[in-house]
Amino acid sequence: MKHFRFSIIFTFICLALSAWWGFSHGPEAGVQAMLRVLLITAILAIMEISLSFDNAVVNASILRHWDEFWKKIFLTVGILIAVFGMRLIFPIVIVAVTADMGMMQVVNMALNDPILYSEKLMAHHAEIAAFGGMFLLLVFLNFLFDDGKDTHWFHWLESRLANLASVPAMSVFIAIIALLVMVSAVGNDTKLVVALAGMWGIVVFVGVKALGHLLEGSQTEEVEDDNPNKAGGASSTVVKAGIGGFLYLEVLDASFSFDGVIGAFAITSDVVVIMLGLAIGAMFVRSMTIYLVEKGTLEAFIYLEHGAMYAIGALAGIMLFSGTGVHVPELVTGLVGVAFIVWAVLSSIAYSKRQAQS
Repeated sequence: MKHFRFSIIFTFICLALSAWWGFSHGPEAGVQAMLRVLLITAILAIMEISLSFDNAVVNASILRHWDEFWKKIFLTVGILIAVFGMRLIFPIVIVAVTADMGMMQVVNMALNDPILYSEKLMAHHAEIAAFGGMFLLLVFLNFLFDDGKDTHWFHWLESRLANLASVPAMSVFIAIIALLVMVSAVGNDTKLVVALAGMWGIVVFVGVKALGHLLEGSQTEEVEDDNPNKAGGASSTVVKAGIGGFLYLEVLDASFSFDGVIGAFAITSDVVVIMLGLAIGAMFVRSMTIYLVEKGTLEAFIYLEHGAMYAIGALAGIMLFSGTGVHVPELVTGLVGVAFIVWAVLSSIAYSKRQAQS
């Protein structure tokens, strides 16, 4: 339980704040409103955890190669960005930019007229879905088109797709086709903004990958350099590699949070309750990430990362599909991810038994 101790304490604090908010704010403030707000906060937290468990697995697959310093940065600075940046500030920035309003005006709207605020945010769901969907789709496709991957869950499919890694920009090519299909299905008045949002999702993914490649290149050069300052060079490469990985994880977490934030507004329009509920879920995702790393869960369950990646692919497809105006229930989104994770765990157990018998 040591991995989840802080998350549990954080949960009680958030629930206490939500109880106070429901009891003292709004036209229906009181005990009944407090109980309703507590229930909604708990539902949002559970929804965020179910939607983001595959995010924790992918985070763990990257984080297990980091040193203790960058793990702490991920758990401190990273959680502040995840909770306050993506769950609170980002939706406000979207409304402020698209509605040509000041930040404080949007904050006042969110607190005093949450229904209007949610309507303005939901009006731009297609652009948000295009950006996040493109980024997550490229994460999934780059996993499939990886010829350096030795372990294949669906061997007959993955081994053949890995051969396409030699084709330049195959994942980007497929992502652009998916974006064109999505753009063709949205209204004429939103085609341009959706296309631009999707292209920005591709640009950000390629940019983060390019930065990581440059940092890896500088790391290799410093390792090969036999000068007397090798110790200082080694420490600088750790910092560079950490920066690249940290940026990648934060953008990945942001792409996951889009779906959770939009889904939360389908349950309640109270931005304070949404932030508290999603913050609980985000904290537990961080705790699960560290638990998976320190317990060596990815090594014990060989297909767990595969299941998380397929869940990411499914989430990307759902986001792109929902961006065309078709509502996909949050329960379906969460269950699809959980189903892939459970399937991967069962497949890993079966694989371990076969290995032991042979």
